[in-house]
Amino acid sequence: MAVPSTSSNFADLLDPRFKKIFDDRYSELPDRLSDFYDMVSGSDSPTKDTYRMSQVGTTGDVPEFTGSITYDDVSQGYDSTLTHKEYATGFQIDRKMFDDDLYGIMDGKPKSLATSLQRTRQKHGASIFNNAFSIDNTWLNHTEGVALCSASHTTTAPGVSTASGFSNRITAALSAVAVAAARIQMRGFRGDRAERISVTPDKLIYPINLYQVAYEILESEGVPDSANNNKNVHKGGYTGVDWEYITDTNDWWMADSTNMKDSLKFVDRVKAEFGMIEDFDTLVGKWRLYARYSLGWNDWRFILGSQVS
Repeated sequence: MAVPSTSSNFADLLDPRFKKIFDDRYSELPDRLSDFYDMVSGSDSPTKDTYRMSQVGTTGDVPEFTGSITYDDVSQGYDSTLTHKEYATGFQIDRKMFDDDLYGIMDGKPKSLATSLQRTRQKHGASIFNNAFSIDNTWLNHTEGVALCSASHTTTAPGVSTASGFSNRITAALSAVAVAAARIQMRGFRGDRAERISVTPDKLIYPINLYQVAYEILESEGVPDSANNNKNVHKGGYTGVDWEYITDTNDWWMADSTNMKDSLKFVDRVKAEFGMIEDFDTLVGKWRLYARYSLGWNDWRFILGSQVS
């Protein structure tokens, strides 16, 4: 009597191959998130379903010591709570594709999955700019209750005027003059007690449509669009970033890259998982991708946005 041949499930044979293809492709794709965000791993999250940030009120100037310490009252600032969301997709391959050695088709599936995840994360990361002029509660609940870039920021410190130094929204089109004015406005940002703070804008962020305009502003030896020989004060002062996932073709932003990393968090609660299973009855192999993350901001004093459109 003939003995039936046995073999491993075809999905088991393909799984290491597909995982390597996915990992290799994912690592090759451009990732701009770390240019803007402090990337936080899930193990650093203080709670499992959310990530919380709190602003701590600033301390006043140090007074002269006259024999007794003066104790400063520290006010509680605004809170930011990021709620992690789940993202998942997958693909299926039947036994015949495996038997017929259709690897050219099959190998494209994990590559496509890696591209899809990276694209999704980049789009979500760019939402901090695309939604900068409106309240975005996709992941973030911020107790200040205003947009990231707003002319009406407030403070929790009692009796403090917000008439000056609490606006980080303008409406000027990108130009050398507008960049100079934006820099002055950012350098004039005030803390929660309306005290002067250190803000050094060094990054200019814009859509791909403004690349030429930005390049001329940042790289020209002389003043852009001028016949005189005055030096271009912006040259060497900023890193220009054009991001294809910024959707508006006219809006732009100026940022302090150090303060930006302090405020912007991208929290990978669960990094990309690539898993598989084979259906015994249908001989269909199923591969799925799963990730869980959140993102948002804490303190607005790292950025100024121009809502041109």
